[in-house]
Amino acid sequence: MSAVESVGTAPEIRAIENKAQGSSFYVAMKLMAKPEREAMFAIYAFCRAVDDIADDGMGTRGERHAALDGWRADLESLFAGGAPGRAAFLAHAVKRYGLRKEDFLTVIDGMDMDVAEDIVAPPLNILDLYCERVASAVGRLSIKVFGMEERPGFQLAHHLGRALQLTNILRDLDQDARAGRLYLPKEYCEDARVSLRRPKQTIADAAIGKVCCKVAQLAQSHFDAAMRILRARPKGRLRAPRLMAAVYSEILHEMEKQGWAPPRRRVSLSKPRLAAIVLAHGLIG
Repeated sequence: MSAVESVGTAPEIRAIENKAQGSSFYVAMKLMAKPEREAMFAIYAFCRAVDDIADDGMGTRGERHAALDGWRADLESLFAGGAPGRAAFLAHAVKRYGLRKEDFLTVIDGMDMDVAEDIVAPPLNILDLYCERVASAVGRLSIKVFGMEERPGFQLAHHLGRALQLTNILRDLDQDARAGRLYLPKEYCEDARVSLRRPKQTIADAAIGKVCCKVAQLAQSHFDAAMRILRARPKGRLRAPRLMAAVYSEILHEMEKQGWAPPRRRVSLSKPRLAAIVLAHGLIG
């Protein structure tokens, strides 16, 4: 078996797996059988590669856009049976699990939104589009690996992807502001009479907690919808999405208890708490 055919031998995958150790993602993936785990790390490696282009600040916006276009070209070649270039490590997972080209390209479209401009207080429809591209599209790739049928699988990807992304937006509020970005929706800011200035000034507003609470409620509505799908026990290997939902829902609840008034502490779960969630949610097939 060649290096292209075995994602386990790809250096991109090994590097990503090493970086992911200790994260909730890593814990969820370790519960999967080796072929599925390797495919998920391949998907994750792709997401990290294109996300780094959007977020590392290296090069002009035009150069980063061109770098994302290079990934688009490599994916087109991979799916057309040509030389896959940087996408070679995805070849085995694509073939084995029927991963869709349009989902990979949608992820890149989401990264391109960050390259085009620093997103600051987007309207709700643009925020939803962003979540669709950078999170739910990843979910659609993942449910193929989980062996789910497309209808319930894509519904799960829609809701769980948005729930996870909105939780991360709340969790990374200060980090994003330092990068000149603010993903809290414009409508919520206006309703709370939060002045939209530079992101660091905006999140220092005394009323920012009201905005974050509404985003948390939106995230929770998506968690609830995702859990209804999982409780229906559709066909597939559901331990990983169930565990991810449980972990990130707990992170959201911890943030709600802490509140969003500055100075904020980035919430993470202790190892004992994470272990308890794994025991409660990760051992059910």
